[in-house]
Amino acid sequence: MLKGFINDAKVIMQKIRIKLKAFDHRLIDQSAQEIVDTAIRTGAKISGPVPLPTKKELYTVLRSPVIDKKSREQFSVATHKRLIDLLEPTAKTVEALRKLNLPAGVDVEIKQ
Repeated sequence: MLKGFINDAKVIMQKIRIKLKAFDHRLIDQSAQEIVDTAIRTGAKISGPVPLPTKKELYTVLRSPVIDKKSREQFSVATHKRLIDLLEPTAKTVEALRKLNLPAGVDVEIKQ
């Protein structure tokens, strides 16, 4: 054995990362608040919700089907994103998040 070598038990930290995406910022904020409230109520430590950069897509369409290429119309779509980290989730937290009903239009991506 080496001098001064201490055999410590490694503590494995669990972390669940939740990414939310939606076109409506009110829906995504409401969903993020529901997730945070559920996590706090079940005793998990959280980090977030962190607002990530909004992705804005611009689509340009010809107004006329035949001529007038100079006449165009533009449409934009903004995708809002939020990030929530559950640092020390319990089994109760995971079960409560599974039962949570989020509004339609909110995309949830969960990584461990």
